[in-house]
Amino acid sequence: MARRKGSVGSETKATILTKALQMIAQSGYAAVSMRMIADAVGVNVGALYNHFPSKQHILVFLMSNHMDGLLAAWDEVDTQGLTPAQRLDRFVRFHIGYNIGRADDVFISFMELRSLEAEGHKQIEKKRRAYEDVVRMIIREGQDSGQFHVEDAHVAAMSVLGSLI
Repeated sequence: MARRKGSVGSETKATILTKALQMIAQSGYAAVSMRMIADAVGVNVGALYNHFPSKQHILVFLMSNHMDGLLAAWDEVDTQGLTPAQRLDRFVRFHIGYNIGRADDVFISFMELRSLEAEGHKQIEKKRRAYEDVVRMIIREGQDSGQFHVEDAHVAAMSVLGSLI
């Protein structure tokens, strides 16, 4: 299977990511091979390596892309002048709204952490912590203002996020 005449590299890369996301979400990272992805995209395996050096790089890209999008979208949410309770409400609504149409991304973000090699895991965990920090900060501000009565902001933040899965 050679490169299709008139194909565009950026479109091929986007198709690789779309197919890989669907396949990994459906079957799991370990069950999906580069050959399977290539077949789904309609290119030879070598064409995949023009875009990604390994299947691990595809997984890291997918997870990183999701976290980057999530963090960037949250940065656009206006929470000025809101109480901690109102900000927490805004966060919950944002989180659900952002992720509702991204089931495959969310599934992979949680279920395939175990499949990441050390460097990729470190990269993704850093982004996850940044997102978790948003909730921790809101809860700490609620504690400081007396609006939230929780002993541990971290545990409360993890409970909020865990409830939103």
